[in-house]
Amino acid sequence: MHLIRTGDEPVTARSPLRLRLGLALFGLLWTTAGTLAFLFAHRPGWALACGALWLITTIDLALITRHIRQGPHYQPGRDIPPYKKSAP
Repeated sequence: MHLIRTGDEPVTARSPLRLRLGLALFGLLWTTAGTLAFLFAHRPGWALACGALWLITTIDLALITRHIRQGPHYQPGRDIPPYKKSAP
């Protein structure tokens, strides 16, 4: 299937939020496991690094969830037409 390019893709681009949610959950799992593993291995530097990544992943997960809950304005489906450009 070939899609016709309209030339305004950056304006009408749709974010794959569900994919980002899955990747953020995967990252949350691994950063949590890494933080705990390094804490039990008595490696405080590595545990701190994984903890920082855990914090970033948690913030990203919260933002993704917020965007999904805001509805089709931030994640329009195929049945919602692209936004009209406002006049300058």
